[in-house]
Amino acid sequence: MQLLYGQRGAVWLVVYLLFILAPLFALLVGSHPPLRDFWTELSIAFGYSGLAMMGLQFGLTARFRYVTEPWGEDVIYHFHRQISLMAAGLVVAHPIILVAVQPQLLAPSNMLEAPLTAHFALVSIASVIALVVTALWRVALKMSYENWHLIHVVLAVVAIIAGIVHMVGSGFYLADPWKRLLWIGLTVFWIGLLIYVRIIKPLFMLRRPYRVAEVRKERGDTFTLVMQPDRHPGFRFSPGQFGWLTVWDSPFAITAHPFSFSSSAEATDGFVEMTIRNLGDFTSKINTVPAGKRVYLDGPYGAFTIGNPADMHVLVAGGIGVTPMMSMIRTLADRADQRPVVLLYGVQDWESITFREELEELKARLSLTVVYVLSRPPDGWTGETGFISSEIFKRHLMPPYADHEYFICGPNVMMDAIEKALGEMNVPMSKYHSERYSFV
Repeated sequence: MQLLYGQRGAVWLVVYLLFILAPLFALLVGSHPPLRDFWTELSIAFGYSGLAMMGLQFGLTARFRYVTEPWGEDVIYHFHRQISLMAAGLVVAHPIILVAVQPQLLAPSNMLEAPLTAHFALVSIASVIALVVTALWRVALKMSYENWHLIHVVLAVVAIIAGIVHMVGSGFYLADPWKRLLWIGLTVFWIGLLIYVRIIKPLFMLRRPYRVAEVRKERGDTFTLVMQPDRHPGFRFSPGQFGWLTVWDSPFAITAHPFSFSSSAEATDGFVEMTIRNLGDFTSKINTVPAGKRVYLDGPYGAFTIGNPADMHVLVAGGIGVTPMMSMIRTLADRADQRPVVLLYGVQDWESITFREELEELKARLSLTVVYVLSRPPDGWTGETGFISSEIFKRHLMPPYADHEYFICGPNVMMDAIEKALGEMNVPMSKYHSERYSFV
């Protein structure tokens, strides 16, 4: 399975690079005007490449399951973020280099007499800068996730449309009809991706709604949303995967929220559960969702799931990162899988341990060992304290450590520390899987 995913991932990487580099290579063939100085040509190449990268961002966030499956949705979204910064850098570098080479472009007379396409360039660049600023400093700007997401989409569309108008209007490298056709094709493709994400996919979701059957209170200011399919069979998922949830709006809403499934993947009635902790904004309202409320689920997604050969599953969770682990444990119990399972569960205090009672009950159904690591232990606590480390691993796992399969989910700081600890124990990267559930 890993080999198949690796091959498929390599194919999609080549396709991605082809879409990015094809417009740039097209500049080098066919007829073109006389070459200018090196820096001017470099700035033009930066502009073309940056625009191509920005347009393809619609594809990275379109949630094509067959495309994202080899890496996992969280990896794709983090890649989207980094590539966006690179594309923005190229787009902004384009005018900076031009002005450095031709400072007369900033003369008031030139700016007033500049063609309309130059003004579209300014709109595109301003939109790109606003995109970066709001993405990197959303929290500092005190923007809600929902408002930021709407602004993000609008700015992205404006930046790309204005950039295309500027490029076509300038037309310096588009003398050949086939070059114009190439960019027309790319533009139609980008628009098609946007239509798919914002219209076609929501139409499918509209026909397959869910109803809230129950909102169950858990420990640690956490609630489980139990949902049943409304006049359709639902979907099957693998333990550890997640879906995008829309509660208060229609599936055409700009923003949906990603949450892991916490229920067993062996359920045959179509019911699915998501366990959500109150962390502010959208999550603070989950406890107010009434039974019978219609909601929409887009899923399943994610490559964070069991299935590879292993003698033992080691699940490492921090806080609400226990949610996908609970799906794995429940699924293994329903499958009567007797391979050992060790859950290392880092949490602040004893009373906020979500699923504490059920985890004790599940020990009777599979070979489960639960190790709680409390950062604020109660008086008389004799278990592990502080944070999960290589020393704790060694106290509760049998060597050779590289034979086990590890799953890690929690705050980024914790996950970085765990991955470092596994490296110190000579566990290869192929044996552990991480899911970083903060996409922005």
